[in-house]
Amino acid sequence: MRARGPDLVAVLLRHGHSDWNLTNRLTGWTDIPLTKVGLDEARLAGRHLAASGFGFDEVHLSVLHRCRQTAEILLEALGTPGVPIHATWRLNERHYGQLQGMTKPEILDRWGEEKARRWWRGYFDRPPALTENDPRHPRFDPLYRHLDPALLPAAESLRDCQERLLPYWREVLVPRIAAGQRLLVVSHGNTLRALVMHLDLISPEAMERVEIPSGVPLVYRFGADLSPSGRDWLE
Repeated sequence: MRARGPDLVAVLLRHGHSDWNLTNRLTGWTDIPLTKVGLDEARLAGRHLAASGFGFDEVHLSVLHRCRQTAEILLEALGTPGVPIHATWRLNERHYGQLQGMTKPEILDRWGEEKARRWWRGYFDRPPALTENDPRHPRFDPLYRHLDPALLPAAESLRDCQERLLPYWREVLVPRIAAGQRLLVVSHGNTLRALVMHLDLISPEAMERVEIPSGVPLVYRFGADLSPSGRDWLE
């Protein structure tokens, strides 16, 4: 489906089911692979996109392996494995700080339901940060060795996640959409919630109820002024 005239299109996709989803652990920036279920979700998304006539000029995704797995399997199912892929840390999942790797029952037991709810679903509240010497801190991860350590979060609220995502949206993705390029953006639940919040002008309170299912393409259409003119889930 190639954009024509004012009908500009981009597709957003949350990566498939990962290993830590099985144990109900908060993953964040931890580089966890897909399960067989996640691989199947990616393959099915590619088949649905192919059946609906979609094709892509570029794929943009986070640097985390579960997004690259999703994109590569989807493109293979779509019959276009050679589409260029661009990875950026700005499309990474929200960084959960000290909560990363913990199960939800463990978090509830340690900090209580009220705080945990604000951290998981709220817009403003940042979970407890990693210490600078915590081995989970991204400054120790080779994936980010090219970045200024000052950019790397030790914990993020949804607002923090949105603030580091939006420059990439505005400076990289929007100009490509305006030029008629067909983009697939493969990212994470909270990152895509933050982008949907921006595109659909959703309030922080209403955003708490928004869910992004894994492996289901979300098709956005844009008018000539690049404001959203409609969106559909491709199930």
